[in-house]
Amino acid sequence: MQLHIKRFQELTLEELYEILKLRIAVFVVEQNCPYLEADGNDQEAIHLWLEDEEGIQAYLRVLDRGVKSEHVSIGRVISMKRRTGLGTRLLREGIRAAEEFFGADKIYVESQVYAKGLYEKQRFRVVSDEFLDDGIPHVQMIRERE
Repeated sequence: MQLHIKRFQELTLEELYEILKLRIAVFVVEQNCPYLEADGNDQEAIHLWLEDEEGIQAYLRVLDRGVKSEHVSIGRVISMKRRTGLGTRLLREGIRAAEEFFGADKIYVESQVYAKGLYEKQRFRVVSDEFLDDGIPHVQMIRERE
């Protein structure tokens, strides 16, 4: 499994296509949630993914302060092979990238409620009541640097 970390401008057209295809397949089609997946924030993001011979298996993006939140944020977290450790591995890399690229002292995520345990294992804590985002229950979470 190969880890990739790239800024938007470093992505090849093929990589960008595969990333968007994956995100749309999961967040729009699988979750039956029509919304504008290409939200204009990708150009500001650090994109991380794990890939094998079958393609992208896990993906997330990291955004600097002021793009999505007052804190550095991680979002669009996907693991195609759930409960295999890929999501955890990539989340750890995302935290490292947030600290390295953006000097994050706090990292913000909006977690789907069913997935909040993934983040809690990496020291994120819930900081909001449950809310609906495109009809899906979410919570806001923060992780403070050690």
